[in-house]
Amino acid sequence: MPSRAGFLALAPHRSTTAALLADAARRRSMEVTVLPVGTVPDRYRERGDGHYYGGPRFAARVARPLGVALLEPDDGWLDALPYAFTGRRIRRVPLSEARRLPGPLFAKPPTDKSFPAAVYGSGAELPPAAGDPLVQVSSVVTWAEEFRVFLLDGEIRTGSRYAVHGLLDAAPLAGHPQESAVRAFTRRLTASCGDTLPGAVVVDVGRISPPARSAGAGSWAVVEANMAWFSNVYAADPGGALDVVLRAAGPAGLVRERDRAFRRAGPASSAGM
Repeated sequence: MPSRAGFLALAPHRSTTAALLADAARRRSMEVTVLPVGTVPDRYRERGDGHYYGGPRFAARVARPLGVALLEPDDGWLDALPYAFTGRRIRRVPLSEARRLPGPLFAKPPTDKSFPAAVYGSGAELPPAAGDPLVQVSSVVTWAEEFRVFLLDGEIRTGSRYAVHGLLDAAPLAGHPQESAVRAFTRRLTASCGDTLPGAVVVDVGRISPPARSAGAGSWAVVEANMAWFSNVYAADPGGALDVVLRAAGPAGLVRERDRAFRRAGPASSAGM
């Protein structure tokens, strides 16, 4: 018998985050299923109460049969943000143009993992890729600390620090010495640019290290935005993260008017499961 709370469908690729979200869903009396690699079982097809967590490539095959709408930020969201929220110049250019840029520069593919997101000595060092895809390039900054916040209608439901000076170091946002600063910066961001994001989304923010010989504490800036349905919770509260995931990848018939523009459409990227 289907659960009245609906179900959470997980991609076959196992992860710690998927396990944490599954436990949180079961505590809400939701049914949890790990989908097979092949087709979606008939019992889960277009029931109208499904949700999804997993990678975009697998989602491309199962979202429609599940009746799930996937919300995600626009590919160009970060480079369209005002400098006050990015702290660095960011733009998307064709790979052929990026190869001519001097360095150092930070470069990443906006929508897939066709080459590593990293600092390159110059554009000439960028690895080859099929065709002439857009590449996101930015000036190089040093992140002192980086935090992930799970946003639902502009409200932080939960969050986690995930890196210190570029090294993985997870800790809950709740009670963290930088919690008030993270919340204050996120409030300014959502007050100014909240309508440019889905109602359920993950945003990474961080504190940029001040220049050498500076007495300042560094400035806060956006690292990037991500789809909640494929984001690591790190040390965030799984229940709070699940609130965001359920909206970000839930029944297509329940998508709110303001979120229709953020529905994932067409073939998924070649990112992993």
